[in-house]
Amino acid sequence: MIVALLNQKGGVGKTTLALHLAGQWAREGRRVTLIDADPQGSALDWSQQRGREGLERLFGVVGLARDTLHREAPELACDADHVVIDGPPRVAGLMRSALLAADLVLIPVQPSPFDGWASAEMLALLGEARIYRPHLAARFVLNRCAARTVIARETADTLAENDPPALAQTIGQRVAFADAAQSGRLAFEVDPDSLAAREIAAFAAEVERIPR
Repeated sequence: MIVALLNQKGGVGKTTLALHLAGQWAREGRRVTLIDADPQGSALDWSQQRGREGLERLFGVVGLARDTLHREAPELACDADHVVIDGPPRVAGLMRSALLAADLVLIPVQPSPFDGWASAEMLALLGEARIYRPHLAARFVLNRCAARTVIARETADTLAENDPPALAQTIGQRVAFADAAQSGRLAFEVDPDSLAAREIAAFAAEVERIPR
């Protein structure tokens, strides 16, 4: 399965979710490759930091920030149970290539009206991709949610009415994610019993259950 985390808007947590999704599946014994398709290379930076810290490699990270991704990703998928693509913000050629490569698209959004407006561009690109890939599955992921806020509830309600729908599992605004990013670790390595680690485990399980 090739899962792409994509949104035209930057700063929605694509890289954090991509790394943690790949890490959770690797923790469960899957063979996972993460493709860093963002020219900023944040996932590659995280992987290099992990190496400097002398930590075990959980999954491979490959830099493929080019618009031939849809031809190269399936080759990587031959040697993995799951491929996770950390997509670029606002690079149309790369975005289209990632959409054509994916079996499932996850669109992270934060509980904010601005994210809702920005996602309209992403949905237009998804619609284009479905001309060639009519069965391409997609879901919104509500990320960086502050607990019990009105705007989080309103955003979740709005996404529930959309196509694609939102995942039931939301991801909170957790210090553990920032701590993990700085050290080349993942939330479950910092604290396996943390809310962050439990949310990611539930998130990965729900993603795996999505029909494709």
